[in-house]
Amino acid sequence: MTRVTKWALAAAVLAVALIVALRPRGGGDTAAKPAEDLGPARSAAALQPCPAPGAGKPVKQLEGVRADCLGDGASVDVGQALAGAPVLVNVWASWCQPCRTELPVLQEYAKQPGAVRVLGVQVQSPAKDGLDLLARLGVHLPSVFDGDGGTGPVRTALEVPSALPASYLVTAAGEVRFIANPRTFGNTDQVRAAVEGAS
Repeated sequence: MTRVTKWALAAAVLAVALIVALRPRGGGDTAAKPAEDLGPARSAAALQPCPAPGAGKPVKQLEGVRADCLGDGASVDVGQALAGAPVLVNVWASWCQPCRTELPVLQEYAKQPGAVRVLGVQVQSPAKDGLDLLARLGVHLPSVFDGDGGTGPVRTALEVPSALPASYLVTAAGEVRFIANPRTFGNTDQVRAAVEGAS
């Protein structure tokens, strides 16, 4: 093998090694997957807008906690959005059978005179599944998406139990009170009584 051939071979090996070293890692398709288009599902669900920041101090337990508005994808500072007025916060998932029974009850309650605001928090399930469920149930409550993994920031801040649904009353003074009785609302009278009892 001549000296020129050895140099050419070494250069070729070096070039191949450089190409391998610079290749993206991870295997398979390295292109970023595009975000799922939720536009049609959002249109079908026709959710009410997520609350804007309220007057007064943010709710201390949720201060700085952010989630995406399920209806439009905008980032919501939950502690600010719940400030200044009582709000019933309902944590649910699309796979949760009792949630499917309770969500329409909360929709009916929210329409009644004197009802406090209701905010849904979807957890542990894909946003599209949640939007599809709300559309099927005819529930248009404002909702935030807290991620489809194990625990999202809202769920962590509220210390939500593993059994869903779970409801909390956030008072006008910013106190967060877990509603233990009943755990699942079967009618609007139960919702009203629970809200009054936790106020």
